[in-house]
Amino acid sequence: MPTSPFKAPVAPAPKHFAVGDQVTHDMYGLGRVIGVEDGIAVLVDFGSSQMRILSPYSKMTKL
Repeated sequence: MPTSPFKAPVAPAPKHFAVGDQVTHDMYGLGRVIGVEDGIAVLVDFGSSQMRILSPYSKMTKL
């Protein structure tokens, strides 16, 4: 039943990034996605460096 107090918690949707998305990372700051490896990693240009961020992207959010 939808109102049941015993229903399973809803898992957060996996994050999806596309080339050109502007992102922020807890360690590296603002950046722009320049490459995507579906479900594995994204390549982000942070200005002074380019980093390959591995999934599940817990420290990165899309702006």
